[in-house]
Amino acid sequence: MTEVASPQELSKEDLLDAYRTMRTIREFEERLHTEFATGEIPGFVHLYAGEEAIATGVISHLGADDYVASTHRGHGHAIAKGCDVKGMMKEIYGKAEGLCHGKGGSMHIADLDKGMLGANGIVGGGPPLVCGAGLSAKVRGTNQVAVSFTGDGGSNQGTTLESMNLASVWNLPVVFVIENNGYAEATSTNFSVKGIDIAKRADGFGIPGVTVDGHDFFAVHEAAGEAIRRAREGGGPSLIECKVNRYFGHFEGDAQTYRAENEVENLRCEKDCLDNFRRRVASAGLIDEGELDRIDEEVKQLINEAVEEAKAAPDPKADDLLTDVYVSY
Repeated sequence: MTEVASPQELSKEDLLDAYRTMRTIREFEERLHTEFATGEIPGFVHLYAGEEAIATGVISHLGADDYVASTHRGHGHAIAKGCDVKGMMKEIYGKAEGLCHGKGGSMHIADLDKGMLGANGIVGGGPPLVCGAGLSAKVRGTNQVAVSFTGDGGSNQGTTLESMNLASVWNLPVVFVIENNGYAEATSTNFSVKGIDIAKRADGFGIPGVTVDGHDFFAVHEAAGEAIRRAREGGGPSLIECKVNRYFGHFEGDAQTYRAENEVENLRCEKDCLDNFRRRVASAGLIDEGELDRIDEEVKQLINEAVEEAKAAPDPKADDLLTDVYVSY
């Protein structure tokens, strides 16, 4: 594990922004957990609650023109990259005013104007995409960086390993983030990853690799800052493994019978990233808890509005079926 950064290294504005992003992700996901149970949301939903510190800690270092490739559990990455929350909610409800006009749904939210290359229903689908984005940036001579997020299950995919090799060979401005939440669907990493931290696989490709506590925003922020700086300066790719836990099932409806009794309840009490953040900034005297409480209320109002507007938004029309299928040159 890397040395943990201090809250004092960030400005008050940065700390408030980070908390708002994490709280927005948490409120978005907790509300979706409730709304999905009503049967009004089509398709599958995979929730990111518990992992907010990773998306926020990494993406806080990225600019508007940098790139992110996500996973099927992609809401947190999209929110952290600046995608419109109300547009995302409409997309998840399959509405015409959604970010992808209701055609992507939860697993394929994308916004290319924000550098969000998309959530991805293909396990290990993101790493090849960021290699392409990184190659484009290198050829064009920009200082853009591309970051992929992949789960522990996806870390075993050939696409991920081949992408790390390619990024190393071509010295691409890419960062591979592995969100090791302990379970690939229902398979514990004890059965799917043998012997070593996933970050040590970086040694085989001649790139830096580090393991951090994914519950700790400051640890993630520090590791990501170093990796992204290196990539911008031409130092090539890096691998960051974030060890974390998800609160909900692999998908909504997953009974999680593979988890120990009270496992999630204990995690919420002992390792919650938002609670940890609040304690550290408050105890350091950097932010008054009242300011964080106000953010909580503002975010709750935003999510309430997002759900209400999504439910009232128009559905796509039959004529929309064949639009956005091919690129018009």
